[in-house]
Amino acid sequence: MKNGFLVAALLCTLQFSFGQQKKWTLQECVNYALENNISVKQSELNVKQNEIDKKDARGNFLPTLNASGSHSWNIGLNQNITTGLLENLTTQFTSFGLSSNVTLYNGLRNVNQLHRSNLAILASQYRLEDMKDDISLMVANSFLQILFNKEQLKIQQAQYTITKQDLIRTDELVEAGVLPKGDALEIKATLATQEQQIVNTENALMLSKISLAQILRIDDYENFDTQDVVYDIPLTSILNESPKTIVEKAEQYRYDIKIADANVKLAEYDLKLSKGNLQPSLSGFYGYNTRASNSDQILGVDRVPDGTFTSIGFVEGSGETVLSPNFNTERIIGGPDGLFDQFSVNDGHNFGLSLRVPIFNGFSAKNNVQRSTVNLERSKNQFEQAKLDLETEVFQAMNDAKGALKAYDAALRTEEARREAYFYAKERFGTGLSNSFDFSQSQARFEQSQSEVIRTKYDYIFKLKVLEFYFGIPIQELN
Repeated sequence: MKNGFLVAALLCTLQFSFGQQKKWTLQECVNYALENNISVKQSELNVKQNEIDKKDARGNFLPTLNASGSHSWNIGLNQNITTGLLENLTTQFTSFGLSSNVTLYNGLRNVNQLHRSNLAILASQYRLEDMKDDISLMVANSFLQILFNKEQLKIQQAQYTITKQDLIRTDELVEAGVLPKGDALEIKATLATQEQQIVNTENALMLSKISLAQILRIDDYENFDTQDVVYDIPLTSILNESPKTIVEKAEQYRYDIKIADANVKLAEYDLKLSKGNLQPSLSGFYGYNTRASNSDQILGVDRVPDGTFTSIGFVEGSGETVLSPNFNTERIIGGPDGLFDQFSVNDGHNFGLSLRVPIFNGFSAKNNVQRSTVNLERSKNQFEQAKLDLETEVFQAMNDAKGALKAYDAALRTEEARREAYFYAKERFGTGLSNSFDFSQSQARFEQSQSEVIRTKYDYIFKLKVLEFYFGIPIQELN
């Protein structure tokens, strides 16, 4: 009995956990997409890359310092540097050095490169925020599409239930001889059409969920779902604003204008860098080197008589020859000094200034200046075009939002008229004053008007959100 209670409790727990499937809110979807979307991650990497480039620009102001060292063996027939003779021997040489270089002036390229790197970081941050805005709108559009499909499915299922009830009543009237059998067949055909519409809407709902899940990089498509939120038409005064006011706001908040402006400034620094290559550059250098060898060294020389004599004169009076012994000079060879002693004795320093004056380099420097000038003019044109595009987009968004609102109002009026016509046709059909074909046509038009209300409502909500986006209102405030 006790085990039975445990199993039952476990089953209840499992059922409860499966019943608590997570349903995502719009806020959660936007936040998750901004953290996991690949395009956003790529933009974040671009920011990090530009931050690394800034470190390079800072490092250009610092002196360079490099160390070098080598140790070599010479084996075989070589000239003995001690005796000057060719001998079969093995010698070893060790050398060590340090070198440093610092740029004193290079046409202010280092300064301009640092300023450019700071601006490049800012531009990449603008692109990141612009990418986040695009992803947020994409998520909102996909989220609203799911809600539209859900409401569409609810309406179709409700109409399907009503049609089934109508079929039951019609069958009863047919059996009673009040209505012809064709009326029941017509309603059955309508019922089959509604079943097909439900299947199509269920498929559209699943596809819209998959689309949003892919934006969020969620693989569990079957269990992914959003909260069943019903958005009412939002109250807003933005449609009362003038397009000029919205454009001025958009120029403050929209990142595409900031990106275009940053590109102009980047092109200006590129031009400065190109002009810097035409100027002389001055750098200072310093070097230290030392060496050591295991070769023998000459400690001195020694004079040794060779057993021969040389006449140097005669004795006056006797005429006897005066002889002087001959000597050979022999070098006194000793082993090498200690390694560190040699490093201390054989070290040396060199330092100075190096001036580089560009005179002729195949016109490459001059062409780079011209190329940078052309790129600057192109960036300025793109900036002006971005402002024109933004103005066009704002006017288009304003017209789209106003048109969507009018379409929604018209859809509401149409739905109201279709509803009255539907109930009137249903009443006539129930009393035998109308046939099933006319009733089915009225019902289909009523269902279409309901779908159109849902479509125009969410179309207006999204287009209104786009317009608010230009006004600086974030997508999350849709919640």
